[in-house]
Amino acid sequence: MSRDAVVQAKRVVIKIGSSTLTGSAGHELDESAVKKITDVVASLRESGKEVVLVSSGAIAAGLSPLKLSARPTDLVTQQAVASVGQGLLIASYSRAFASHKLIASQVLLTIEDVERESHSENAKHTLNKLLEMGVVPIINENDSVGVQEIRMGDNDRLSAFVAGLIDADLLALVTDVDGLYNAPPAEAGSTRISEVQDASHMEDVEIGGVGTSGVGSGGMLTKIEAAKIATDSGITMLLTSLPNLGQSLKGADLGTIFHAKH
Repeated sequence: MSRDAVVQAKRVVIKIGSSTLTGSAGHELDESAVKKITDVVASLRESGKEVVLVSSGAIAAGLSPLKLSARPTDLVTQQAVASVGQGLLIASYSRAFASHKLIASQVLLTIEDVERESHSENAKHTLNKLLEMGVVPIINENDSVGVQEIRMGDNDRLSAFVAGLIDADLLALVTDVDGLYNAPPAEAGSTRISEVQDASHMEDVEIGGVGTSGVGSGGMLTKIEAAKIATDSGITMLLTSLPNLGQSLKGADLGTIFHAKH
């Protein structure tokens, strides 16, 4: 089926996970990954599209400065590490976007900020104003206080709620797997699923857990949940990897596209 919905999208929300931003090391930001994602965003902006970036990585970014070799297991320490890492994360993005003469902003949200009407209207107005001003909003769950996100990896769901909040045309989830497979990708015989007509009908897909880097808190399950939220709102979702992101957004048969319900 045609991927016109991906190519023609004018307002795009891109979510990138911690494991993609930290690479195999897993305990500090990979500046080359930050550059790759900002290069793609800059290219979209040059083509006249509006882009919101939802980025995990605050905890991962805070590990190295605090001389920690692995993601803490207790919630309070995770929150403390996130408060250190968030500043480093946004600083890295700001430098990378500045090389493209783009201004980035930091927007920290909780699920309540997009689910509760009294909160969501304010978030919506702020994001729309930033886009109107030509800014690239960089959203993260407020990890320092967001208890459920740290436990559940809800940046996937958060990105889907944000996409609905600002009437986005496309949600792109960038992960360390290059799409949805009908079995664990490392398993012999597993094949990539190019498109999903209805995200609610996933009974035949064996959904795995979190990634292998040890710094992420989501997994394929939260991405399927995000797909259901987005497509139910009439928003197409693309699941792809960072190396394939640019070509995927140009319509190449890479990753997995979840078709929006009309």
